[in-house]
Amino acid sequence: MSRKFLFVFALLTASASAQQPVEKNVVFGMYSGLALLMDVYRPAKPNGAAVICIQGSAWTSPMAYDASPITSRSEIVMASERLAAAGYTVFAINHRAAPRFHFPAQLEDAQRAVRFVRHNAASYGFDPARIGAYGTSSGGHLSELLGTMDGAGDPNDPDPVNRLSARVRAVVALFAPADLALQSKTSARPAHVAMMGFEYRDPDSGTRGAGRPEDVENRHYRAASPITYVTGDDAPMLLLHGDQDVIVTIAQSERMEAALKRAGVAVRLIRVPGGKHGENFQFPRGDPRAPDFEGEAVRWFGDHLK
Repeated sequence: MSRKFLFVFALLTASASAQQPVEKNVVFGMYSGLALLMDVYRPAKPNGAAVICIQGSAWTSPMAYDASPITSRSEIVMASERLAAAGYTVFAINHRAAPRFHFPAQLEDAQRAVRFVRHNAASYGFDPARIGAYGTSSGGHLSELLGTMDGAGDPNDPDPVNRLSARVRAVVALFAPADLALQSKTSARPAHVAMMGFEYRDPDSGTRGAGRPEDVENRHYRAASPITYVTGDDAPMLLLHGDQDVIVTIAQSERMEAALKRAGVAVRLIRVPGGKHGENFQFPRGDPRAPDFEGEAVRWFGDHLK
């Protein structure tokens, strides 16, 4: 057997052994016969903490039997692999989506995922008090809600999973909408908010021709906005946003940063010059302006999931 063959074989074997095992399509809940699925990335060297990863999808999914799960998209796969390589047990989740399911279905599924992994923390080998959330775009929106809402479980629920808290201890959100009333007015794709099931007019139009806080439009937008729930005990948040994003403008993260600072919550906003919306902030391959957002996430969770 040639030395060259042995060298190549050794490289392939080392590469395969370095890959983190992934458990695909774990059922974390059932909704009216519909299975809620997650992919579990187990680290080679666990650090005792876990991260829920939520891919951006504009809160929507195709209504087709062969529709691809959001957990298969390269953006969330790469982030999950990077976090697992750093020692985190990672749970990349699917969730119910529009147009078939309307908000708060997406949030309820994300909360169910947190409760499920907390309930099974011992079998997965991490501390149930050390759970973070990572998300992009609409997934970042859900992650921010997990870090700001109370998330208390129902102590009387017959399912022990649902009795647990859905609160996370640290959040990383990329180009995420935090104020949906603002999103409906400033986005180049305002229809995305309507896709969540908010089939209302401009929230400033009001039911009587003038926007009022108690109008149904404003009440629903507030209820779905992470910025509504900001208090001093929220999860520390790392926000990353491109200054050329026209889908979710950087004003969203700027407002969230300001609200968290006023409440005394640890927060950092990384502004990405030239960054747009979506995978890798849409920089050409090799562009030095592209941020190492996965590395920033690893560092943030390292600081706040101790």
